[in-house]
Amino acid sequence: MNYSQILKKGENFLKKSKIKNPNLDTELILSKVINKKREEILLNTNKKLKIKDIIKFKYYLLRRYQKEPIAYILGYKYFWKFKFLTNKSVLIPRPDTELIIEETLKYLPVNKSKKILDIGTGSGCIVITLLKERPNCRGTAIDISLKALNVAKTNAKLHQIENKINFINIDIDKYKSNNYDLIVSNPPYINSIELNRLDDDIKFHEPMLALSGGSDGFRNLKKVIIKSKKLLKINGKLILEIGYKQKNECLKMLNENGFYINKISKDLSGKDRCIASTKIK
Repeated sequence: MNYSQILKKGENFLKKSKIKNPNLDTELILSKVINKKREEILLNTNKKLKIKDIIKFKYYLLRRYQKEPIAYILGYKYFWKFKFLTNKSVLIPRPDTELIIEETLKYLPVNKSKKILDIGTGSGCIVITLLKERPNCRGTAIDISLKALNVAKTNAKLHQIENKINFINIDIDKYKSNNYDLIVSNPPYINSIELNRLDDDIKFHEPMLALSGGSDGFRNLKKVIIKSKKLLKINGKLILEIGYKQKNECLKMLNENGFYINKISKDLSGKDRCIASTKIK
């Protein structure tokens, strides 16, 4: 069987499971199996495959057919302009979360050294990206999941900045160290009803710990806001990712805890997704 034939078979197979991008996913899987770039595959479609590669391809294809996210099958996902290793212990980095990076960089002057705390770091994609873009800054990354923290540590090593980040396995409730210039967080904020409505790719494969925000979706957002008041310096910034229906309640919580709202940013779908605020008292 050659590249062209197996890609066609793979695409048709994934279509039966209503996979959104069957063509792209099939190409990415073949690229992983034979360790060649997609472009190279598409330029050599008549090239024959070895039997062992066909077997491996079918194994990965079946996983995708069963709705396992492509980022877990490949073992990585690109975020901002960097590659991050991913597995089932961490939420897959999303394009919408790049909004946090975009907004946060505005508050981090290029040559200044600032102390950054990332609450619920997951794969580490937020704090690592910020430190890659602002090399003079230092970071602390905390997560309640030790497995997630291990992925973040691996990613920090991959990007050669493990010496700039302090990784701590702890719940935000118990965290005491303070005096941060800036706190970023993409906490779990999906409520119980919406959790059940998620695509199977997310609902059955991504870590529930990183998705569930309790019955109303505000459990973790509230914790982060209340705790950030204690951990930030006066005039320190808190930059939060939120659910698209959570703006008003979050603004109320921020105001009650002495934060001034700098900006509310919309995601790629035009929904409220990121709040930048300043601790003023």
